[in-house]
Amino acid sequence: FWGIRSNYHGIPTDCPQRDERHGWLGDHAVGALGESYFFDNERMYSKWMCDIEECMSEEGWISNLSPRAWDAYRYDVTWPSAYFYITGMLYEKFGNLEIVKYRYDSMRRWMKLMQGRMMEDNLIVFDKYGDWCMPPEGPEIIHSMDPARQTCGPLIGSAVFYDLLGVMERLAEALGKNADAAEYETLANAMKLAFNKKWLDREKGCYDNNTVTANVIPLQVGLVPDEYKTAVVSNIVDVTTRVWDTHVSSGVLGMSHLMRGLTDNGAVDLAVKLASTDTYPSFGYMARKGATTIWELWNGDTADPAMNSHNHIMLLGDYVVWLYEDLAGIRNTSTGFKSFELRPVFPDALSYVNASYDSPY
Repeated sequence: FWGIRSNYHGIPTDCPQRDERHGWLGDHAVGALGESYFFDNERMYSKWMCDIEECMSEEGWISNLSPRAWDAYRYDVTWPSAYFYITGMLYEKFGNLEIVKYRYDSMRRWMKLMQGRMMEDNLIVFDKYGDWCMPPEGPEIIHSMDPARQTCGPLIGSAVFYDLLGVMERLAEALGKNADAAEYETLANAMKLAFNKKWLDREKGCYDNNTVTANVIPLQVGLVPDEYKTAVVSNIVDVTTRVWDTHVSSGVLGMSHLMRGLTDNGAVDLAVKLASTDTYPSFGYMARKGATTIWELWNGDTADPAMNSHNHIMLLGDYVVWLYEDLAGIRNTSTGFKSFELRPVFPDALSYVNASYDSPY
C-alpha cells in the first residue's frame, strides 16, 4: 500500500527516491490491476494512457517510459504491454469504454507495426529486458548471467503478444469491430501453433529450459495444449520446490502470473508457502530485513547499489490480485463490477481471510 501510494504522482512512477523516478511501463503492466483493489485509480490511469499515446513515435512505437524523458523505444512487447493491459483493466474493472474508443486506433497501429517488423514465422523475435530482476546467483549481482536461470526473451515476448491479441479481440468486440476481432483470433491461433512447435518439449512437458517463468506464462495466457497442462504444472512445482527450495525464482514477468498460476492449478498451498517464507528470495525476507516497502531486487540488502531501490512495486507481480481474487475470492464477472462472484480458496495454512472491495457499483 505504501509503495503504491508513494509512487502515484499524477503518473505511476517506478520509484520515488532516485534519478530514474519515471513512468516505466513494465512496472505497472499487471500491477495496475492489483492497485485498483487498494485505490480508485481509474482517472489517473486513464490520464496515463493518454500520456503513453502522446509519447508514441511517428511510426507508432511505444516508449518504455511515459512521459518520455529520454529515448526509450526498444521495439519489444513486454513493457509496452502495459498500454493494452491497463486499457483493458479500465474497461473490465471500471466499465470505461470511452478510454477504449480513444486508444483503440493507436493500439491497433502498434500491433500491426509489431506484426510487420518484429515477427518471423508468427513469433516475436526480440525482447530487451526479459524476466527483469529474477533472483541472481550471487548476493552482490543485479542481473543473473546464468543461462539456466534466464528465460528466453522471444519466448516471453511471443507469449505476451499472444495474450495481447486476446485483449484486443475483447476490446474490438466491445466496440463492435467484429472483423478486427476475427483478425486477432486468426493470428492468435497461428501463434499458438508456432509457439508450441518451437518451445514445447513434449517429452519433458515443459517449455524451453524449464524455468518457472518459461512455463507459467504460457500456462496462464492459454498457450499450453490441454494434454500437457498437468505436466507443465508439475514442472513448475518441481522446479520451485526441488531446484529453488520452495522460493520464488521469477522476475517481474514471471511474478505477474505465479501466485494465480499455482492457485488456478491446484497448488494454492505452495503459493501460500512462497508468500509466507522469510528466507531469501522472498517477500518475507525483505520484511525480516526491515523493509516496509517492496524492494527492486530480491537481494536488495546486498546487491550493487548502482541499481537498487528499496521502494519498487514491480516484483509484487500478481500478489495483490491473488489476495483479493483467490484468497478472498472476490471476482468481477462483468464490466465495471456490475456483477461478481465470491469464490475463495482455502489453503491449509490459513485460518481466515478478511477482505472488502468498494466497487464502482
